[in-house]
Amino acid sequence: MSTTPEILFSRTDDALGTFSLRPLDPLTDSELLHGWVTHPKAAFWMMQDSSLPDVEREYMRIAAAEHHDAFIGLHDGEPAFLMERYDPSELELVGLYDAEPGDVGMHFLVAPTDTPRSGFTRAVITTVMAALFDDAATRRVVVEPDVRNKAVHALNEAVGFVPEREVRKPEKTALLSFCTRDRFEAATGIVAEVSI
Repeated sequence: MSTTPEILFSRTDDALGTFSLRPLDPLTDSELLHGWVTHPKAAFWMMQDSSLPDVEREYMRIAAAEHHDAFIGLHDGEPAFLMERYDPSELELVGLYDAEPGDVGMHFLVAPTDTPRSGFTRAVITTVMAALFDDAATRRVVVEPDVRNKAVHALNEAVGFVPEREVRKPEKTALLSFCTRDRFEAATGIVAEVSI
């Protein structure tokens, strides 16, 4: 019996190599994730003080959720980022915006590194967006990053997001932003190959 995780999506960046996504396993991935989400650079992930059991419980909760999924992103086969996909009409933004059919919410987190590479985080968000638009049902990606997270606002803009307004959430003031398939393709030159 093979224990190799299923690769759900893959793309090659001409400068940086292959980026792919596999399902997250809360039991085997929690230790890895704990190091990522508690790192000082992950402050906006809001899990700084989480214990290893806290992280395991959180990702077991996501794995069991009907409207929320989590994935490990790989760079050349090695874990390098985390992606979460959710239904914003059911989680995170309920009652805070007018949901439309085909809306998909997204979070992503790049693993901390001592050897940062130019363009890496942009390649990660491009991969995340290409994976989301690979699903024909996805018409628009919705994000709600902290208004103070200027770095992610710039990345979002680079892949086609347009900010709409600030929204107040219990844990933060967020910048509600949207990206359609057309905006993503115009911003990146990547035409998502839709899987039916």
